[in-house]
Amino acid sequence: MGRSPSERIDERRRGTAPAKAAFALLVLGLATLGACRDAASNDRVTLRFWAMGAEGEHVQTLVREFEREHPGVDVRVQQVPFSAAHEKMLTAFVGDATPDVAQLGNTWVPEFQSVDALVSLDGLIASSPIVKPSGFFEGIWATNVVGGAVYGIPWYVDTRVIFYRKDLLAAAGYDSIPDTWAGWRKAMEAVQRNAGPKQWAIFLPTNEWMQPVLFGLQNRSSLLKDDGRFGAFFERPFQEAFDFYLGLFRDGLAPVAGNNDIANPYQEFARGTFAMWITGPWNIGEFQRRLPAALQDAWATAALPGPTGAASGTSNAGGASLVVFRRSKHQAAAWQLVEFLSRPDIQLKFHRLTGDLPARQDAWNDDALLGNPHARVFHEQLQRVVSMPKVPEWEVITSKVIDHAEAAIRGGAPMDRALAHLDDDVNGLLEKRRWLLARAAPGSTP
Repeated sequence: MGRSPSERIDERRRGTAPAKAAFALLVLGLATLGACRDAASNDRVTLRFWAMGAEGEHVQTLVREFEREHPGVDVRVQQVPFSAAHEKMLTAFVGDATPDVAQLGNTWVPEFQSVDALVSLDGLIASSPIVKPSGFFEGIWATNVVGGAVYGIPWYVDTRVIFYRKDLLAAAGYDSIPDTWAGWRKAMEAVQRNAGPKQWAIFLPTNEWMQPVLFGLQNRSSLLKDDGRFGAFFERPFQEAFDFYLGLFRDGLAPVAGNNDIANPYQEFARGTFAMWITGPWNIGEFQRRLPAALQDAWATAALPGPTGAASGTSNAGGASLVVFRRSKHQAAAWQLVEFLSRPDIQLKFHRLTGDLPARQDAWNDDALLGNPHARVFHEQLQRVVSMPKVPEWEVITSKVIDHAEAAIRGGAPMDRALAHLDDDVNGLLEKRRWLLARAAPGSTP
């Protein structure tokens, strides 16, 4: 007998029911899987890390290691050119687009702290098994302390020492750099007596602020006074140091030349155009690469002399720090990254990748550092470093130091007049700071 239409419909319904049930289960399974993926995605953290120059390139290798140790955290590194870094950071702050973690030059830390851009790290440091002040060079750590609170962790360090030609110094009767200004000056005079035409004892680029400022700091100049309200360049400590500095040009021991006047300083150093050069740790590698093989045993490094001996031979506490921005939504993960990059083993790996000197003292227990006589001098110098004035205006102040130093060196401006004008300019730059400090003083009118 044939089947009625209703029976055929019921049969089709019965036949498709298992398929519909299977499809429903598949949909439910996919929905559950999607929900799990969404939950897992929501649990993941993506950190934005801004690093500068070659450091931004090489740190990528270390970041991958961090991600393996912290599988819930992804790190996106943005490499920022040094030339654009300061402006980019400020623009990001104004536009509410700061990263979670960033590399800052340690002289920038006070500037970004002054606009409340950075997280105070004291509480995190207190509970950290990795980051302790005692593990770092004291003078370097101090660059990150503003108003009694810590806002950055030293990542790598930089300071200045003397690179010199041992053979030229030996020919002048010296087997090392004397540790006092007076002795150093006599050594330079002895080298100069042996020099030929267009040769000098030392190269002090006139468009660098570091050398006159270092001499001032060595002579106990505060550079600024009254809590950074006014310049102190016209005061006696800096005047004495500036006179020592100018005398090297005045008496023909240093060429009146800036960095732009000497196309290839490595070539000129090899030629004996100058026998000494105050410069930084990056030049260890550059000297090894650029100087001819015959001169590789003819150069050395020495800690800076001071007015009264080695203890007064201070240098700058330079380098870069890692900071966490206040607007970061992932401050706990950001701190984990800072801790990771602060580990001695990671700092040593970073040194091998970049040549940058570790900020952690225990990372120096390696033959590539303390076993290297050129690098070992930097370790010695880093025991005697001081930070620059912690005012946001410092970067601009340094440009004024260059202007007025060159006016005295190249333009013949009397020293007293140059320093008086320098103080005038600095006081003008600090006018807003004085106004803000006056309004913040107890009893002031809001």
